[in-house]
Amino acid sequence: MTASVPEMSKQNGRPQARFPRSLRLLRHADFERVYKQGRRHFSTSMTVFYMPRPETLRPDASAGLRVGFTVGRALGGAVNRNRMKRRLREAVRLSHPPTKLNVDVVINPKKSLLNTDFETVCEEVRRALTVVEQKVTTLPAANKDHNSSRPPGASDSSPALPAPDTNNKKRTRSRRDA
Repeated sequence: MTASVPEMSKQNGRPQARFPRSLRLLRHADFERVYKQGRRHFSTSMTVFYMPRPETLRPDASAGLRVGFTVGRALGGAVNRNRMKRRLREAVRLSHPPTKLNVDVVINPKKSLLNTDFETVCEEVRRALTVVEQKVTTLPAANKDHNSSRPPGASDSSPALPAPDTNNKKRTRSRRDA
C-alpha cells in the first residue's frame, strides 16, 4: 500500500505524507447520514458529528474510522476555507487513533480555527476523536439500559403519550367570519 509511505515533494524534496482516500468520508449521502442520524460533540474551535457505520451499509467501504470535513462559505473566502481544511486534515492525520471501530466523523470548524495555534488544533482533534471512540463503544450498552427501564409488559411499539385528538379543536373566528 503506497498511501502510507511518504512521497517526495516535487517542490522542495522533503517527504510528503498523505491522507488516504480509504480514511476519508467522500460521498454526499454519507455526510447527510451523519448529519441527520448521528450525534454531536462540541469543542472550542470545531463541532464534530459522528455516527457508527453499520457493516451492511456498503460492502466495499473500508473498516475503521472515516473522517470528512465541511467548511461553509460563512467562514470566509476560498483561501481561508481551504486553509482550515488543510489544517484539520493534517491534525487528523497526525492524531488518527488506531481504532477498528466503524465510525463516520464529520468535522465542522468554527471561525476561531484560523487563529488557533496548530498544536491546540491537534490536541482538540485528538480529544474529540477520543470522546467519539468512548461514546461509540458505550452506545450499545446505553441502548440496552434505556430499553430495560420500561415497565414490564410495555413494548417498543406502544406510544408513550396518546395521540392528540384533532377533531375537538375550537373554531377561531377569522376576518371572513366577522
